[in-house]
Amino acid sequence: KYFSRLAFNAAATGNPAKRWAIPLLRQICESNRPVTRMGDVTKPSFVVSLLAGAAAGTTVDLVLFPLDTFKTRLQSQQGFWKAGGFAKIYSGLASAALGSAPTAAVFFCTYEGVKKLLSPSSADLMQPVVHSIAAGFGEVAACIIRVPVEIVKQRTQANQSVSSWQTFRKVFKSEGIPGFYRGYLTTVAREIPFAFIQFPLWEIFKAAWPVGASGHQPSWQAAVSGAVAGGIAAGLTTPFDAAKTRIMLAEKSSHLASGNMWEALATIWKQRGLQGLFSGVLPRVVSLSVGGFIFLGAYEQAKHLIYYAYDGSSHNLTHTELPNTTSGS
Repeated sequence: KYFSRLAFNAAATGNPAKRWAIPLLRQICESNRPVTRMGDVTKPSFVVSLLAGAAAGTTVDLVLFPLDTFKTRLQSQQGFWKAGGFAKIYSGLASAALGSAPTAAVFFCTYEGVKKLLSPSSADLMQPVVHSIAAGFGEVAACIIRVPVEIVKQRTQANQSVSSWQTFRKVFKSEGIPGFYRGYLTTVAREIPFAFIQFPLWEIFKAAWPVGASGHQPSWQAAVSGAVAGGIAAGLTTPFDAAKTRIMLAEKSSHLASGNMWEALATIWKQRGLQGLFSGVLPRVVSLSVGGFIFLGAYEQAKHLIYYAYDGSSHNLTHTELPNTTSGS
């Protein structure tokens, strides 16, 4: 909201230091103004999706980092207390902060692009399938950035005596570039089922809200829909997350270092049974429910604010919403 107010007031103040805001946003939105429409739904532009996704990803990663640390330590082979317990819960924050914006930006640009490509030729009943496919492609692309960040972040979380930079140097020295992509396929195998569940549910839940006379949908509805969808998807995919964590934390000499997800699942089952497969389920569900609320709500709101700054309207976004630009149904 601060950024949009800055842009809106720039012309009125005449301050040369602020005058970049409106021309920049006008250029971004004008050159990328979406032209494809389905009914009354306007598809978001590439650049707006990129900026909104980056803002949403950074916000949610910074807010929920402590919960992510607890989950990682619960799933680590040495156990919660030996991995650090409640101490230094922000270990690994630097790597997460560095990677969150580009990861989310790549995901949403891919998601919106694939959805825009497939939706016009798909029947309404096929829209959930379109959303699943788009989310799957988004995750494959985003994991190219996410996996190296996760490697550094999780190893730092499980060994709070080292910094993110020290962890990065250790991985690079011992395993080289391939070491940063250990667990890539496992991460994709975790993220795709999660996305297949979350995003169709998100779109369905959003569509279920009654639409006001203006035909606009407020961002908080997208946020609530994201929270419910994220919680359901998180609980169902916890075993894949536990396997991914074991692989990423494994030493180079460990049999889990091969990155075989099924071997990791079998090892967890043998050692700890069903409890091990669902270790960390509570912080994961809470984290991704809150994360879905913040992430998808912030994504919608960020797009609204960007278009709001471009349009120069003085109405209050808290009470008067701009058009919903993500639903493909």
